[in-house]
Amino acid sequence: MVEEMNLTKDVLESMRNVDIKTVDKDSLVDINDVKIDESLPRGERVRNYIRQIGNPYCYLDHGVAVKISFSGKGSFEDILTKYLSFGTEKL
Repeated sequence: MVEEMNLTKDVLESMRNVDIKTVDKDSLVDINDVKIDESLPRGERVRNYIRQIGNPYCYLDHGVAVKISFSGKGSFEDILTKYLSFGTEKL
């Protein structure tokens, strides 16, 4: 899936390594402005989410900078896909 979105591992790594303490908040997208079209197939929902949010690891939520990370089993792609599948599938 990463290849489909033209995101290399290096690009994802740089997104993951954004320092929340020094990030320019003006460069981040507010997650409340992101709209998920549940009628799209799962893969397209993921691509559309990435296009809208920019950096899925670091974004704004009502003006507050948020940085997320994932631990445990499953890749970022798996977790993101499950998250964006809420409209048609059980998590």
